[in-house]
Amino acid sequence: MSTLDRLRLDGKVAIITGGAGAIGQVYGRALAEAGAAVVLADLDGDGGERAAAALRADGFQATGVRVDITDPESTAAMAEAAVAAHGGIDILVNNAALMAEIPQGDLLELPPDWFDRVMRVNVMGAILCTRAVKASMVERGGGRIINQVSAAAFMGGGIYGISKLALVSATAGLARSLGPLGISVNAIAPGLVENEPGMRSLPADHPARAALAAGIPGKKQAPAEDLLGALLLLASPAGEWINGQTISVDGGWVMRL
Repeated sequence: MSTLDRLRLDGKVAIITGGAGAIGQVYGRALAEAGAAVVLADLDGDGGERAAAALRADGFQATGVRVDITDPESTAAMAEAAVAAHGGIDILVNNAALMAEIPQGDLLELPPDWFDRVMRVNVMGAILCTRAVKASMVERGGGRIINQVSAAAFMGGGIYGISKLALVSATAGLARSLGPLGISVNAIAPGLVENEPGMRSLPADHPARAALAAGIPGKKQAPAEDLLGALLLLASPAGEWINGQTISVDGGWVMRL
């Protein structure tokens, strides 16, 4: 197998949660272009199906599915739909999360119900989706789980960063338990992404964005497409020896020794 062939995903089936969103659609198209059949799962089921239809129009295998990642029955149904449509599951990208919707302000002022909601979506949601796909991955001889975390996990601050740091820890824990089954679990931690949710959370003209960018030694911000190298590495045979890791894609904003 050539080096480039090791980045191919022919015959694989990938689920992307938050598949109707900005990064989810970019991820879905990239995995489809690499050869995978993709399932774009989203709370906005119609949005997921529209995104899948756009891929099908370009000749790719794609299915849209509605999922509430906080509901065990819904995540199980998502996995069943993927198996029914494409024969199994090889890759799960836990991309769905709350970010721009979270109220801004001091952590001590955050209503407790928002704390519970963010942790349930951003952490437990990924765990429930992982639980739902495990059986199919084991049946197919292994799989890849990729959790979308954030540079915010390592900055200290609000509930979003707290939830993403919890998911970093969950990534390591799941890697230890699922690795012996042939399932690797890793995470991608993006920096300042140039898309609508990112700009809504931290607008381009906000002084904090300029202040944050000033502390980044490399590329300050980038479109979601700049995350695809890490995604394809972790999803493909080229990354089969990587497990339990969080890869920062942020221009050197976060450097862990």
